[in-house]
Amino acid sequence: MIPALDSLAMPFLRRVDPERAQAVVLWALRRGLARGDTHPDDPILAQDVLGRVFRNPIGLAAGMDKDAVAVAPLMALGFGFVEAGAVTLRPRLFRLAEDRAIINRMGFNSRGLDAFLRRIAALGRHPVPLGVNLGLNKERADPERDYPALVAALAAGADYLAINVSSPNTPGLRDLQAPARLRAILHAIDAAVPNRPPLLVKIAPDLTERGLADLVETCVAAGADGLIVGNTTAERLPGLRSRYASEAGGLSGAPLFAKSTAMLARAHQLAAGRLLLIGAGGVCSGRDALAKIRAGARLVQLYTAFAYAGPALIPRIKSELAAALRAEGFSRISEAVGVDAPRLARVACST
Repeated sequence: MIPALDSLAMPFLRRVDPERAQAVVLWALRRGLARGDTHPDDPILAQDVLGRVFRNPIGLAAGMDKDAVAVAPLMALGFGFVEAGAVTLRPRLFRLAEDRAIINRMGFNSRGLDAFLRRIAALGRHPVPLGVNLGLNKERADPERDYPALVAALAAGADYLAINVSSPNTPGLRDLQAPARLRAILHAIDAAVPNRPPLLVKIAPDLTERGLADLVETCVAAGADGLIVGNTTAERLPGLRSRYASEAGGLSGAPLFAKSTAMLARAHQLAAGRLLLIGAGGVCSGRDALAKIRAGARLVQLYTAFAYAGPALIPRIKSELAAALRAEGFSRISEAVGVDAPRLARVACST
C-alpha cells in the first residue's frame, strides 16, 4: 500500500506524459494505492443544496474520471462531491508546469454509455453527491435528441447532471450557448425526462457580458437549476511562459482564476438567487475556494490543482477554507456567498 500517493508518486508523475500520468493515477486509485481522508469534515463547511447534504463544498470537476472507473476511491479522498465524465476516445493533453496550467483538446468521444452506466450502478449508495457531465460526440450529433437521451439514461444514478455546451474542443459546441439553441435543448430535456435530477449548464468563461446575461435568463426561463462557471478558456491569457502555451485546446488552471471569478460574480448578480452556481477555474487553495464563494458560488470545483498536487490537496484545501471562513467572521458558507460579487462583477467580461 502506498501510504501517500502525493509524496512518493506525484514528483515522478509530473515527469510523465500527462495523458499517461492521468491513467496511472486512476489505476492507482482503483487499487487502493492512495490513502483516503478519514477525518470528519469541519461542520462549518456543510450545506444542503440541490436536495442533498454536501459535507464540504470542494468538488472534483469533470475530466479526471471520464469513464467513471474510479468514482468511489475519488470520493474517499475527501471531496464533497465528484463529477464524472465527459469521456473521450482520443485525448490530447499538454501540461504547462511553469504556469501551473493544463491545455487539453480532448473532445467528448466516449468509450460508451453502457459501460459508464454499469460502473455508476455498481457504486450503490453514494457516500457523497455524484454529478455526471454530459457532452456530445463530434460526429452525427443532434443536441435536442442526444442530451435528453443521456439525461434519461443517467437520471436514476446521478445526484445532478451537467450539460456541457462550452468545451472548445468539440466544433460548434459553444454555439449551443446561444439562447434559441440552449432553450430548445432544455425544453427537449424537460419533455423527455420530467422527473430528472437537478440540471446544471456548464458554460464558457469567454462569453461576452451580453451573452452571459442572455444565457442566464434562458436557463432561468427554461427551468435549469444552476450553472457551472466555467469551463476551460480558448483564450491565451497574458503571462504564460511554457513552450506549450500556443497549443490548441482549452486552458485551465491558475491563469484562469481571475477571469473565471469575475464571470462568476457577474453570473451571481444576473441570476439574483434563481440559479445555484458552482465556481470553477484556477482553484488551488482554501483562499481561492473562499474567493469563489465570495464571488457567488455555493460549491467549488477543481481539477488542474488536483492533477499537480495529488490527494493531499483535498484535506489541506478544506482546512484552509474552514480557517479562512472563521477568520473573516463567517459561521457558515451561506453567509459568504456573493459578498464580493458587486465589486468583482465590475470586472469586464471578454468582448
